[in-house]
Amino acid sequence: MIGWLTAQEWGIVLLSLRVSFWATLLSLPVGIAVALLLARGRFPGHGLLNALVHLPLVLPPVVTGYILLVVFGRRGPVGGWLEAQFDIVLAFRWTGAVLAAAIMAFPLMVRAIRLAVEAVDAGLEEAAATLGAGPVLRFFTVTLPLILPGILAGSVLAFAKAMGEFGATITFVSAIPGQTQTVPSAIYAALQVPGGEAGALRLVLVSVLVALGAVGVSEWLSRRTRKRVAGR
Repeated sequence: MIGWLTAQEWGIVLLSLRVSFWATLLSLPVGIAVALLLARGRFPGHGLLNALVHLPLVLPPVVTGYILLVVFGRRGPVGGWLEAQFDIVLAFRWTGAVLAAAIMAFPLMVRAIRLAVEAVDAGLEEAAATLGAGPVLRFFTVTLPLILPGILAGSVLAFAKAMGEFGATITFVSAIPGQTQTVPSAIYAALQVPGGEAGALRLVLVSVLVALGAVGVSEWLSRRTRKRVAGR
């Protein structure tokens, strides 16, 4: 027993933290780009892109996991190609858990960043343009500092969602102890075993603490964004 968790439970928590960290980090650049496209872009297919981004929120997670298995499995078109060309296998690997968690958390990240972008006063960017700043310079000197709290809020929400992801993950990578068993799948497994309620409760407490912390930090950052944009 290490603290109030067993060594095995600590391993599960650390794996979940690793999966959530990489899921958030790898999806962040794409999330910022997509949020900017949805907030500022006017192009054919805008509605379709918006629908695709939010699809994981409305699809049953098991369906998302099955699609990942079909596409990124060892016999899938993308998964087979990745294995043949780069010896990369995602199905039933912790890296596959990263992919599943990233896809399920992506809509929350994009939504938070998009709201921050839409709240930015376009006049500030126009003023920078009149001073000779190009699009890239305007983004890094004006837009990015203003939307940074929104980016952080989206990242925190995505991290928490990734920590709690179950359906897509267990469908795509299963729940192999020490390899792909994250906190939610470990809770489910513990509840199937007589006497496993105590271990499940400890992991539930970890999940609740992470979720409460994420919501609190996200709300604080959202308030910071509104105040910053309003100039207060």
